Amino acid sequence: MTRRDLQWKLGGTALLAFSCTMCLVLDRSPAMIVFLPLALLGLPLMIHGKRVGQVLRAEHRGHAFTKDAVHAARLRRRGQGDDGFGI
Repeated sequence: MTRRDLQWKLGGTALLAFSCTMCLVLDRSPAMIVFLPLALLGLPLMIHGKRVGQVLRAEHRGHAFTKDAVHAARLRRRGQGDDGFGI
């Protein structure tokens, strides 16, 4: 795991922990609703790490084939060709 990936995962963990803590502090308050989206955002960050950032950047740039772009980046990182085998 790279340092950048670990930073993304720790950020997701911190966001989830903060949201859950605030929900416990604000017991039975309508303000708890604000922290639910933050907790839901923290879960994929905690699990998938920097891949979430990669997908968000691809979508932000208007890439029509986000799934294909992420898959191609994964294959390039592993040193594989488009067919999934070595180059």
